[in-house]
Amino acid sequence: MRLFKIYAIMSGLLAAMTISSCESALDMAPDGYVSLDEIFRDNDKTGAYLNSCYEYIPEMGCRFYYLSRGITVWSDEAWDVAADNDQDLIAGRLYHGIASAAYHPILDRSEEGGNGRYWDRYWAGVRKCAVFLSYIDKANVAQASDRMRWKAEAYVLRAYYYSELLRWFGTGLPIIREAYGLDADFGKVKRASYYDTVKFVLEDCDAALEITELPWRITTDAEAGRVTRALAEAIKARMIVYAASPLYNEGQDHWEEAYQITKKSFQNLKANGYELYNRINYPAVYAQPTAHFPNDQAAYFNEYFTQNMVYSSNPADRETIYANRSDQGLLYDFDGIGINGMKSGTCPTQELVDAFETTDGEPVLDLKNPYIDAETHLQPNYNDASIYDPANPYENRDPRFYATVYYNGSQRTCFWAVNEDPACHENYPAERGYRTRIIATYPEEPYTGISADNTHGTRTGYYERKFLHPNAGADNGIKGAYVKMFRLGEVILNYAEAAAEAGHLDEARAALKELRARVGMPELPADIGQEELILRVRNERRVELALEGFRYFDVRRWTSPDGNLSKTDRWLTGMAAKRVEGPGGEVSYTYTRRALRERLCYQNRFLWVPIPAREANNMEAITGDKWQNPGW
Repeated sequence: MRLFKIYAIMSGLLAAMTISSCESALDMAPDGYVSLDEIFRDNDKTGAYLNSCYEYIPEMGCRFYYLSRGITVWSDEAWDVAADNDQDLIAGRLYHGIASAAYHPILDRSEEGGNGRYWDRYWAGVRKCAVFLSYIDKANVAQASDRMRWKAEAYVLRAYYYSELLRWFGTGLPIIREAYGLDADFGKVKRASYYDTVKFVLEDCDAALEITELPWRITTDAEAGRVTRALAEAIKARMIVYAASPLYNEGQDHWEEAYQITKKSFQNLKANGYELYNRINYPAVYAQPTAHFPNDQAAYFNEYFTQNMVYSSNPADRETIYANRSDQGLLYDFDGIGINGMKSGTCPTQELVDAFETTDGEPVLDLKNPYIDAETHLQPNYNDASIYDPANPYENRDPRFYATVYYNGSQRTCFWAVNEDPACHENYPAERGYRTRIIATYPEEPYTGISADNTHGTRTGYYERKFLHPNAGADNGIKGAYVKMFRLGEVILNYAEAAAEAGHLDEARAALKELRARVGMPELPADIGQEELILRVRNERRVELALEGFRYFDVRRWTSPDGNLSKTDRWLTGMAAKRVEGPGGEVSYTYTRRALRERLCYQNRFLWVPIPAREANNMEAITGDKWQNPGW
C-alpha cells in the first residue's frame, strides 16, 4: 500500500491517487469494495466505469480561478482586468513572472471546473482509459454494439487526454497502452519523442474510427457529452499540426504528413454533415435592431457562441464537434461589461483588434512587421493597401470584429443598473432601467471608461462581446453557452495551415475562402506567395478563434525552442479614446495607443508549463533521465 501511494504521487502514471483514490481502491479490492474483475463482469458497472473516464474533461471558458477566462488572458489577445493589482490571481502571478516548477499558477491555482492540475488529472484519465481497454474485450457486456462503441469511446478519450498533456507540457510522453501495475519497474519508463507521442494519439483515433458503432454525431440529449468519430478526426487534425510546428518538430519537416491528415479529416467531417454555422437561426434575438449588429454575418457569428448546440439528427448547429457540459455562469457580471459593480474580466487587447482586417480584405498592419517598435507596439506599421483609417479605427472592419469586441461608441440595449452621472456625456440623463447605452471608453467616463484600477471598467479600451448574449443584463441572468472545445472552423484552419506550410497554396487559399465567405470577407489573391500566405493563415486563425483559448498555444508552437515571446506577449497595448467637443457642440474622438504594464511571462521557459517538481524530481531519481522542461 505504501509503495503504491509513493509511485502514484511520483509519476501520475498510476492515476494520481489524490484524484483517483476510488479507482486505486478498486484495484486493491479491500473489504467493502469491488475489484476490477467484478466490475467488468457486470454490464452496468462496465458502462459506469467508462462514464468515470469522462470526469477529467475540463469546463474551460471562464471557469478558471476567480471566474477568469483563463487561457485567453494568459496570451496576448486579452488582459485580465483584476490582475494588475492582485498577484494572487493566476494572471497576476504570470504577468509578474511569479512561477516555479514547485508552484506554478496554471497548475496550482486554476482548479475550478476541472481546470488545473493537468499533469495529475490527465494521467489519471489516461490510466482509466487504459484499464478499460485492457478489460473491455472480455467484459460481460450485454450488447456487442455497446462493447464496440464503448471501446471506441475509450480510445478517443485517451487520445484527448494525451493531446492535452502534449499541448500544456510541450514534451514527449511515456506511451501507455496498458496501465502500469503495482509491480512495474519504473526505472524503465521512457518518454517517446513529441512526434512519436502524437503518432500514438493518431493511432488511438484511428482505432476508434475503425469501429463503425461509434457515431459521427450525438443526436439525443440522453447521450450529450459522449465522444464521436468527428472528435477523433478533430483531435488528429489538431495534433499533427502541433507535431509539425517549430517548437516541437525537432528540426524535422512533418508538414506534408500534416497536410494529408488534416485534409482527410476535413473531407470526412464535411462528408458526414459538418458545416460552418452560416445563418441566423434566432432572428427574434439576433436580427433585432436592439442587438446592434451591423450585418447578418456579425449577428450569426455572435449567435453561434452564445447558443448551446442542440443534440438532434438535424441541428441548426452543424459546426460544433464537441462542447463541454457546463455553462459559463452569468457572463454579464463577470465576463462582459462590469457596470453593475462586478469585474469586467476579459479585456481584448489592441493587438487583437489590430488583427481584424478591413472589409476590402486587407490586413490593417504589415503582418511580417506589424509594429515599428517590435516589442512595445505603440507605433503600428500600417498596411498602405488597406482602407483602415486611424482616425476612425472601428469603421469598415471584418464582421467578426463587431461580433467579438465592444469598443468606444458601441451600443448595447439591456437593463442597466445605474443612474447616469453627468460625466457620462453620451448617456446622461438616464435612470436605472432597460434602455440603450453607448459604451464610451474615454478615461473620464465613470462606468465604462478605460482605467488602471477600476475593475468594472476596461483596462484596454475594449470589452469582450463574443460570448455575451445580446439580451443578458442586470435583470436577465442569461448564462454563457457551453464551451465549444472542437469545431469545424478550427479543423479548416489546421488544414489551411498545413497546406500552406507544405506548399499546397491553392488548397490553403480555398480552405480560407470557405471561412471568409461565411462572414462576407473577400478571398485571398490568387498570386499570393507562400510566406505571405502562411502569415495570412496565422492571422485568420487569430481572428476566427479569438478569445477561445487557442492563441496561448499558437504563439508558443510557432516559436523555436531557443526563442521567447518578447514580440507577442511582453508588451501589450490598449486604445485610449479622448472626447473632443467642438465650438458648436459637435463631438468627435481621437485615439491614442496606450501601453499596459510589462508582462514578465515572455521568457524562454514560459514556452512550456513545467512538469510538477515533485514528479520530475522523483522520475529523474528513478530513471536517471532528466524529465523537467527547459528553464524550470
